[in-house]
Amino acid sequence: MGRLFGTDGVRGVANADLTAELAMGLSVAAAHVLAEAGTFEGHRPVAVVGRDPRASGEFLEAAVVAGLASAGVDVLRVGVLPTPAVAHLTGALGADLGVMLSASHNAMPDNGIKFFARGGHKLADELEDRIEGVYDEHRTGAPWDRPTGAGVGRVNSYDQGFDQYVAHLLGVLPNRLDGLKVVLDEAHGAAARVSPAAFEQAGAEIVTIGAAPDGLNINDGCGSTHLELLKAAVVEHGADLGIAHDGDADRCLAVDHTGEEIDGDQILAVLALAMRERSALRSDTVVATVMSNLGFKLAMEREGVAFVQTAVGDRYVLEEMKRHGYALGGEQSGHVIVLDHATTGDGTLTGLLLAARVAQTGRTLQDLASVMERLPQVLINVPDVDRTRVSTSTELAAAVADAEQELGTTGRVLLRPSGTEPLVRVMVEAADIDHARSVAARLADAVKSALG
Repeated sequence: MGRLFGTDGVRGVANADLTAELAMGLSVAAAHVLAEAGTFEGHRPVAVVGRDPRASGEFLEAAVVAGLASAGVDVLRVGVLPTPAVAHLTGALGADLGVMLSASHNAMPDNGIKFFARGGHKLADELEDRIEGVYDEHRTGAPWDRPTGAGVGRVNSYDQGFDQYVAHLLGVLPNRLDGLKVVLDEAHGAAARVSPAAFEQAGAEIVTIGAAPDGLNINDGCGSTHLELLKAAVVEHGADLGIAHDGDADRCLAVDHTGEEIDGDQILAVLALAMRERSALRSDTVVATVMSNLGFKLAMEREGVAFVQTAVGDRYVLEEMKRHGYALGGEQSGHVIVLDHATTGDGTLTGLLLAARVAQTGRTLQDLASVMERLPQVLINVPDVDRTRVSTSTELAAAVADAEQELGTTGRVLLRPSGTEPLVRVMVEAADIDHARSVAARLADAVKSALG
């Protein structure tokens, strides 16, 4: 059996890759592994279970709940809520485990299972590995102790989760949003009720799109992966800004009043300066990945904010933040983590904080985001090459060195082997798009020659 857990839980086509049997089995295994680790010692274990609106989430939720209860875990069903809400409630309710059913920005046929440890933090890799191992043991017939009588888990709906999470979001805001007009694109996803409620209670006038989930339309031509509708709506309604989430609302992208996209790097830049101004940016440092635009790095250097880079993936950003106590980090894709108030990326919180900065300063989002200039970025995928030799090929190293010398301090080269396919990603940034394309094409040829 190949590894089930990826960088963000277990994900696949629902009822094909991700079956009810797998969901139930993983839930039982998770309960056993956490029990062995001492998480449940001295008390009756409790889990929080939530989901996004996908149709498949209904039967997968039932399978997860059944698995946990059969292993002696009491379950609080919080219903359709964003991933960061489930993480928050896991911590706020003192639960031993959180489970979120979502495939984030993926198309509707997919779904996923994400486990949270006590406090709402992602499970450590070693615990995920152990869960897989126990699941496989059970799947192949290994017996396990099944509680009976009063030992089985009890299942209850927890309807207060929505209000608790909205109250948490509002409590984080440094100022109200009165006077702002905001368009919200909810991707027909998990934030379709939460985000409008939070923005409205914070004082904003709101227009919503993509806020009518029917179980089948999640991420369908809307949300953070399809900004066209949001751009048009912001201009049409004369709004101050637009906010777009993905299906489980752990990410946020924005649109300024002219309909121009504001990506995750720009959002990080705006929030970093806002947090530093109120002494909330610990060590005056922000964490981002190697895929962040060079313009972000240059802007932070100019503003006196330290910039720490990690591998691609919000889990690596979070690990670095927790390791050194940094308060802000994120990705160009819109995963933004404000660690004092969330244990994962929180798209609604990010959007609220961005809007709060617009309201507080009286400046447009376009003006605020101009603190950084996005340098042209070209990405070429080079297929059918030996990705394992990227770091050892002397021929490729020489080509990269020549490109870096040519670009100087106003450009950047990144070669990254794919984690799942036999290809290498070539990324080049430069002050001029044609220059970036030229250098990227030469490097792509060098990759083919050296690794083909």
